[in-house]
Amino acid sequence: MTVIDKVAWIHLEDGAILSSRSRGRDVYYIPGGKREPGEGDVETLVREIQEELSVTISPDSVEHVGIFHAQAHGHPDGTMIRMICYTAGYRGVLRPSNEIEEMVWLTYADRHRVSPVDQLIFDHLHETARMR
Repeated sequence: MTVIDKVAWIHLEDGAILSSRSRGRDVYYIPGGKREPGEGDVETLVREIQEELSVTISPDSVEHVGIFHAQAHGHPDGTMIRMICYTAGYRGVLRPSNEIEEMVWLTYADRHRVSPVDQLIFDHLHETARMR
């Protein structure tokens, strides 16, 4: 079994979660990405969010939300994703950058528009009354 190790930023406002869609993709993803060799979770989170959304995560505000596992969207069966999720404050103005074509605010009603691992995260946020 192959495992893709990713770090993601859970950013909620008014019960909706910030999500993004990369060029050529058909679903939305919670922002974040894969770590580079030697990177810890916080370093990965800061770098990926800067690359994708043009803002700077405040490392001292990072808080762990949870770890979620699911079949990786768009990959062969048996390829799993391990998503380590954090909340954090940021500086700057959110705007799509690099491979990100679109960013949107989604609610639990949009669950069907996201990847399988993000669906698990949506379930968790909804069950803990953090997402409408």
